[in-house]
Amino acid sequence: MIFHSFANQEERQNFGGTAFMELQYCTLRPETEIKKIVGVGAHGNWMDSSLYIYLDDIESFCLNYGDIFYGGTYNNLHKGRLDINGINYYTPAQAKEILLKIEGKKPLDYEVISEWLKNGKQYNGFYVLGV
Repeated sequence: MIFHSFANQEERQNFGGTAFMELQYCTLRPETEIKKIVGVGAHGNWMDSSLYIYLDDIESFCLNYGDIFYGGTYNNLHKGRLDINGINYYTPAQAKEILLKIEGKKPLDYEVISEWLKNGKQYNGFYVLGV
């Protein structure tokens, strides 16, 4: 299983400590400047609503989803391939496109991330926060 969710942070810590990439909803308002959205400290860490990818599963995630998660905005405001060590921000429009690609390709464990993306439609997109 690539994606993990936890009832609380104690459960996450017991599973793998901090050895995760985190997919986190962006709770900032839609009119927030992109520079602030991708700024260090603009997001928290270890949210209960997040999806997590354990360190041992990152390679599998990249093989299955790397091309789907192309185009996120980095902290330096550039865009490109998924940065597994940094901040990747995806707008609500990108989240919709990603969901369509996932449901079309049906990569490994796609049901979990599809449901998570559907549940996050009220947010200002999402982040993939690197290890």
